[in-house]
Amino acid sequence: MRFSRTLKTTAALGTTAGLMMLGLGAASAHVDATPTETAAGAYSLVTFAVSHGCDGSPTTALTITLPDELNDATPTVNPNWTITKSVHKLDTPRTLANGSKISERTASITYTAKTPLDPHERDAFTLSLQLPDSAGTTLHFPTLQKCEKGQTDWSEIPAAGADHDSVKAPAPELTITAAVTGDAHGGHGTNLADAVDSTDSDVKNDGGTSWPAWLGLGAGLAGLVLGGLAFLRSGRKE
Repeated sequence: MRFSRTLKTTAALGTTAGLMMLGLGAASAHVDATPTETAAGAYSLVTFAVSHGCDGSPTTALTITLPDELNDATPTVNPNWTITKSVHKLDTPRTLANGSKISERTASITYTAKTPLDPHERDAFTLSLQLPDSAGTTLHFPTLQKCEKGQTDWSEIPAAGADHDSVKAPAPELTITAAVTGDAHGGHGTNLADAVDSTDSDVKNDGGTSWPAWLGLGAGLAGLVLGGLAFLRSGRKE
């Protein structure tokens, strides 16, 4: 009886673990957007990863639609794919931060496979872009994955407050965070001029001369004295 109960419990746990793994596999089988930066106004490299085909069919093309908040994006070359841009004219010209105006924007970017991507292999596609100055905004990138047989339209947007996996084919997304102060591009790091000023103020002592300079001068004089003594000793031995 105890052996039977133990066997049933083990089987139940194994079944549950198996279902959980299947759930995790399904949840992770999306086309995701991974940015290098999320700060408002920052320049970011956003990578879209494709890890499977369409129900076992090889991927032949991937069209990434840019959100309306973006005017353009620069695609990174992938040797296995050709790249095309779709440009749309704007109903009303837009004024950029530098004061210039544009009458058209890049609406989407398409990667077309030179050789269809095996459904069990992974590839990545990276776009370089500048994020808008709108912290708290979530940008969605509807992505159409075409395959030799069928296609998957990753364009569903979860309801407000809902989890990304609450829909079957969620659009890749990223949320803009607050801008990083002291950096014009919203990136990480310290302003170079500030770093130089800080280092200079730390190493200088009274009189405006830095202590590394005094150490260098002292080491040089010591070297001359030791060299002279060595020369005199060698002369005496001869």
